[in-house]
Amino acid sequence: MTTAFRLTSMDFRGVISQRFVKNFLPLPALSKFRVGQTLPDFELSVVGQRAPIQLSNYRQRSVVVIVFTRIFTEKQYCPFCYPHIVSMVVAYKKFAQLGAEVLMITSTDMRQSKIVHSDLGLEMPLLVDPDCSVFRQYGTGQALGAPLPAQFVVDRSGRLTFQHLFSFAHPNASSERLLWAVHNASR
Repeated sequence: MTTAFRLTSMDFRGVISQRFVKNFLPLPALSKFRVGQTLPDFELSVVGQRAPIQLSNYRQRSVVVIVFTRIFTEKQYCPFCYPHIVSMVVAYKKFAQLGAEVLMITSTDMRQSKIVHSDLGLEMPLLVDPDCSVFRQYGTGQALGAPLPAQFVVDRSGRLTFQHLFSFAHPNASSERLLWAVHNASR
C-alpha cells in the first residue's frame, strides 16, 4: 500500500449539508434481518466504474462483506470508522484469498467519494449512497449528520450469516471478526 493514511483534517467545510440535516436526529440501529434470511437486493453507483453494482450479482459467485461506513465529507471521517476503514484496507487481500468480496458503502456524494477512494488507496469497491436509502433499508441508524456504520456478511446464496450494528461499546466489527464470519459463511 503506497498511500499514507492521514487523520481527519480540521477543515469542516461542507459538513453541514442536506444530508447532514436529514441524518441529524438520532435513530438507533435496528436489526431488521435474521441470520439465514435472504437480504434485500440493492443497486448503487461505484467509484471508478460505469456500471452500478447489485448485491444479487454476487449470488452463487462469492461471499460478500457489506461494510456501511460513516464519512461526513471527503475531509471528515468518523473517529470510530476511520481506523476501521484502515483495517479493512489492510485486510482486503485476506478477504479475497477466502473468496469474499468487500463492498464498502458511503453516504458521501460521488465527487467526495472519488477523493476518499483515492486518498485511502481503496482496492475494494466503494459504493455511493448519498440519499442513504440503502443505509435505511438495512436499518443502520443515524446520528449527528450521517448514518451509522454496520457490517453484514452474506453467503453465496444471498443469505445473511453475520451482522454487526453500531453500539458505542463496539462501533464496528473488527476485520478479524469479519474474516472469521467469512470463513464460517464459506463452509
